[in-house]
Amino acid sequence: MDYEKIVLVTRKTRLEGLIERFNTKAQAEFYITHSGGDFALFEREHETYHAAFDELRRGLQGLAKLQIIERGFLPNFIFAENDLVVTIGIDGLVVNTAKYLSGQPLVAVNPDPAHVDGILLPFDVAAAPAVVRKALKGQMTSRLITMAEATLNDGQKLMAFNDFFVGVRTHISARYTIRFGQSEEHHSSSGIIVSTGVGSTGWLSSLFNMADGMALRFAESGARLERPALNWEADQLVFVVREPFVSKTTGAEMVCGKITPEWPLVVKSEMPENGVIFSDGVEADFLAFNAGAMATIGLAEKKTKLVVGDVYN
Repeated sequence: MDYEKIVLVTRKTRLEGLIERFNTKAQAEFYITHSGGDFALFEREHETYHAAFDELRRGLQGLAKLQIIERGFLPNFIFAENDLVVTIGIDGLVVNTAKYLSGQPLVAVNPDPAHVDGILLPFDVAAAPAVVRKALKGQMTSRLITMAEATLNDGQKLMAFNDFFVGVRTHISARYTIRFGQSEEHHSSSGIIVSTGVGSTGWLSSLFNMADGMALRFAESGARLERPALNWEADQLVFVVREPFVSKTTGAEMVCGKITPEWPLVVKSEMPENGVIFSDGVEADFLAFNAGAMATIGLAEKKTKLVVGDVYN
């Protein structure tokens, strides 16, 4: 397929967020400085990002029709089938964008390689125009990254690029019934994390870090857990129950597992209010998950087409 339009997705800098909060740059500077912060850090970050954005925009102009949107407009933006998507920002911008795509290629650009790790950002600003030029003609190497999908019994759905959280929006315990395979158990816990392969270095890794730390301190052998090997394309997800509490009515035997196409995770809410399912750390975009709701969490049919490495000739 030849792609006819480039959609460039941007994000606000932290400085722009501060100015929105405090109305003016001077007021933002006053607040940060009097709180003991370094306002110059926010200014340098802002200048670096916008210099990279301006260079990338110039490099993309003329290659195809160019449309620029800010991250906050993604939930209401409709991507066309023949759009080629470019993001310039941190890894989180790729995560935020991916769930709204339906197979369109995504070229992720690192605006500041000196300070942004960029696990999902294979290209810098200088290299990106050449990559996009060939990608517009379908000449690209890409990875089809597995995503997760949560479906409620009323038909509502939510996608996740990194992970899902299932639980309560407050700090009280989540109550639910979990069903995995032929087994079922009532739980009282701090919620469930469901991770994709690409998200396994995030929230999921922190759960293993906690378990390893406890084993190091309390287990005689001090052995560490063997972490599941999940590549980005794997048709598997991993779920872990956080802080399960054992009581007369709740158990803690079904606290982790690998979700496959044949073995989805089913969770039935027993929470009267404030139950939620949200993805990728975005709490504002959630499914209400209160008593009577049942969620089936499994692999999504669609995958993110992330352009990586060298394009072919």
